[in-house]
Order: sequence, then structure tokens, then C-alpha cells
Amino acid sequence: MANTDKANRPNRLSTVVSKVNKLPVAWRAKALSLVMGRVIPFAGTAGTRVEKLTPQECVIVMRNKKKVQNHIGSVHAAAMGLLAESATGFMTGMSVPDDRIIVIRSMQLEYLKRASGDMKAVASFSDEQLDYVKNTEKGDIEVPVVITDGSGTETVKATMVWAWTPKKK
Repeated sequence: MANTDKANRPNRLSTVVSKVNKLPVAWRAKALSLVMGRVIPFAGTAGTRVEKLTPQECVIVMRNKKKVQNHIGSVHAAAMGLLAESATGFMTGMSVPDDRIIVIRSMQLEYLKRASGDMKAVASFSDEQLDYVKNTEKGDIEVPVVITDGSGTETVKATMVWAWTPKKK
């Protein structure tokens, strides 16, 4: 187990998000999206919009625009994978202390039905999961994410497994 004192200190990402959250409400989502688009350029290229980001919850929206569409006009399956990975990864990234590095270990996506409109991904940690991520020096965690379409219908059921290890010195 890690030093609890170190685990309870905000990491660099959560410090940046905290500063963004001091902006006027109308600017926060755009600012968060720009920051996260710089951290993960592919998410920025796809036009993901970070609506909410805390150590326990991440909400990301992807508009159904031409650049992310498949041949039938809905959001491409790979773009939904990006949405799921981003929501779970951003949240996990806020929780892992700076002396560790996170990587995705696996992705499981089950496409339940054809999506219509914009897509929304919601990932969350329980208090126990958050404590585990912060206080376990090396480990992994299964993070479920719910993806819904513009009508609010769950179209993709996804689970991402994130792993972390101490950074090499």
C-alpha cells in the first residue's frame, strides 16, 4: 500500500481540473475539453466534449458529426470506443498519484443497438474503488461506462480495465 498522505494529495491533472472549475460555469466544459484534448490529442481531434470530470465521475459527449460517423450516419464503433476509453481514463488519471503511470489493459464493448444522434459516456467510481486506485501502488481496476445516444437509450455497454505501476526513476 502507498503512503496515504501522498495518495490524498491532488495529482497534476486534478490540480489543473480544479483550476478550470474556478472558471465561470459557461466556460468550464470548453476549457476542460481543450485541456484534455491536449493531454490526449486523439480525443481532441474527434471533438469530444468533457462535461464533467472529478475523481469519481466523468461525463463526455461526442457530437454525431461527419468526422466520427460510420457508413450509415451514426457514430462509428471505434469512436464509441474512444469515448469509453476517454471517460474512464480521464477519471482514473485524476485518481492515480503522480508517481505512477496508467495504461489501458483491455477494452470490452458490446454494441446493443444502433445509435442515433450525439453520444454520451458516463464513467464512475465508488468510494471503495477510488480509495483502491489512490492507495494501491501497482494494480488494475475494471471501470464500467454507460454510453447512451441522443434519445437517452443505452447503445453500448463497455468495461475498460486500467492498470498502473510506479514510474521508473
